[in-house]
Amino acid sequence: METFAEILPHAFEHAFIDTLKLVPFLFVTYLAMEALEHYASSKSIAAVRRAGTAGPVIGALLGVVPQCGFSAAAATLYSARVITLGTLFAVFLSTSDEMLPIMIAAQAPAGFIAEVLAIKALCGLIAGFAIDVVLRLRHHAVEAMRIRDLCERDHCGCDDESDAPSALSDACQKHEESAANRIDDWGAEYSNGEERGAELACASDDRHEHNHAHDYDRGHDHSRDYAHAHNRSHGHAHGFGAIAKSSLVHTLQVTLFIFLVSLALEIVIDGVGEDALASFISANSNLSVVVSAIVGLIPNCAASVVLTELYLEGALSTGAMLAGLLVSAGVGLLVLFRANRPMHENFLIAAGLVACGVVFGFIVGVFGIAL
Repeated sequence: METFAEILPHAFEHAFIDTLKLVPFLFVTYLAMEALEHYASSKSIAAVRRAGTAGPVIGALLGVVPQCGFSAAAATLYSARVITLGTLFAVFLSTSDEMLPIMIAAQAPAGFIAEVLAIKALCGLIAGFAIDVVLRLRHHAVEAMRIRDLCERDHCGCDDESDAPSALSDACQKHEESAANRIDDWGAEYSNGEERGAELACASDDRHEHNHAHDYDRGHDHSRDYAHAHNRSHGHAHGFGAIAKSSLVHTLQVTLFIFLVSLALEIVIDGVGEDALASFISANSNLSVVVSAIVGLIPNCAASVVLTELYLEGALSTGAMLAGLLVSAGVGLLVLFRANRPMHENFLIAAGLVACGVVFGFIVGVFGIAL
């Protein structure tokens, strides 16, 4: 058995490389969210909300790509309530993680690989739409986007340089947010007299500010106009700098968390050995579907590697293999537990993933589907 001194370098290398692959996905995701928070109008945010109806389709297709960065991005977007819960499930269930490289390395038939990927995408699509439909039928209130909440909790400093001119007053900003949140995940819009009054008041306030600015400009020379324009330009540039800084802070914080947890998991798995994990799964043949689904929860590539190898060796049934690989979402769960609140919701989502994996695994087993 290897000593800790022998395990640590190998575990550090794997954890570092696996974490490094996620950095571009995380940074781009946070950059997009920060830009949405700072620059998007209520109409733009409403458009994002309406697009949520197609979220499970897009999520299921993106999840097929052999890169767990998409599951990390989806977890981040859901934590800010930019995407729906169904979209999150679609991405998690269809994510292939290390399954595809292992199958290609084992020279598995291309048709077989395509079937597995298609089944995972289909399961993600079905589960994603089902979850969104159920929430819709239960009249589940659509939550407002939580991008600002993530910033406040992580102390990213995105408001430290907020001297850029604001286009709306505080009252009008609240109306903008309200207007965006009136658009639910299915594109339905609702309004009331109070919100309509706020809309008219904001429009009036905008006209007043525009007229005041116009009169002010007419009473000053061109040099003052140039200085005013320069200050506005500088303010927008300053705002982008704050957004980039905030995105970088978020990325570094989440990356450090993922690296530390991944390092701990690598040490444990290397210490125990993938053979022991394989033995645990294969020893419980009667409950292999459930056991595989539970093993799939391990936020490490070792889970998908072991499940795929056992199936290719004939030690695991098709249903058990699918159950584990459907649940295996790579580091997506780590990001979810790091960013999403309330915490109990993360445990419910994890339990939901296991339930989906078990149900789809048993369906495959009952109908005797063989790939």
